Amino acid sequence: MRDETQSRLNRLAVLIDAENISADLLEPFLNEVAKYGTAHVKRIYGDWTNPQLLKWKSKLIDFAIQPIQQFSYTSGKNATDSALIIDAMDLLYSQNFDGFCIVSSDSDFTRLATRIREFGLLVYGFGERKTPQGFISACDKFVYIDILGRLEDGTSVYKLKGDFEKIGNTANARDKITSINTSAIERQADEEQKIKIDTKLIKLLKKAYEDIAEEDEWLHLGPFGTQITKLSPSFDPRNYGYKKLSSLVQATGVFEIKKTPKTITIRLKA
Repeated sequence: MRDETQSRLNRLAVLIDAENISADLLEPFLNEVAKYGTAHVKRIYGDWTNPQLLKWKSKLIDFAIQPIQQFSYTSGKNATDSALIIDAMDLLYSQNFDGFCIVSSDSDFTRLATRIREFGLLVYGFGERKTPQGFISACDKFVYIDILGRLEDGTSVYKLKGDFEKIGNTANARDKITSINTSAIERQADEEQKIKIDTKLIKLLKKAYEDIAEEDEWLHLGPFGTQITKLSPSFDPRNYGYKKLSSLVQATGVFEIKKTPKTITIRLKA
């Protein structure tokens, strides 16, 4: 509980490459950031003369994010990356922050993440599935942006929004959409989750348990989750279709689980 409380007090600098995240995902992204601390600086970088970024205007106003203009001086070169890195170093040496949230899928940020961690600060990365492993490994925690904005059943809130717009946002329409999506989820959820639980995941979970547990020891879920992230910064139960780590662990079938109102402990099955 102490570590969780401390993480929420962390002062964070949030730096976003506008080309690497949809404006529709801004709100769930900021909700995700709030799990790790408070965003004292929120900046987003891009060429705002580009018509493709016009959708951001209302979002930036609503969430008080500072847009940083960066013209594309040369075709094929990303000047935005350089501007973000320069600002990050200025903020780093101000010594006013406990960590950084960097939104990008570019390998150019690998050295930046490494340098920030060398300074003793935390780095939370956010990017697309195409993000190079080097950048992912350089972060303390890495979140794939496609898992943001999902409902508890795994459905994208923005897909449902689009469905409402197509047939009308009425009570009957909402009931119809809910019925359609619920039946589809019930048919597909179990099969999709079984597919996602692969041997690589099982190996990771077993390794995390064996690293910190004594033989046949019941282990609290919190330290177990922390060890998993140390081994694999991009690990997230949502990548496998589960909102909580406890649900994913139980679904693998390789751990015994004991639950009380206040704690969850696990033990590797013999």
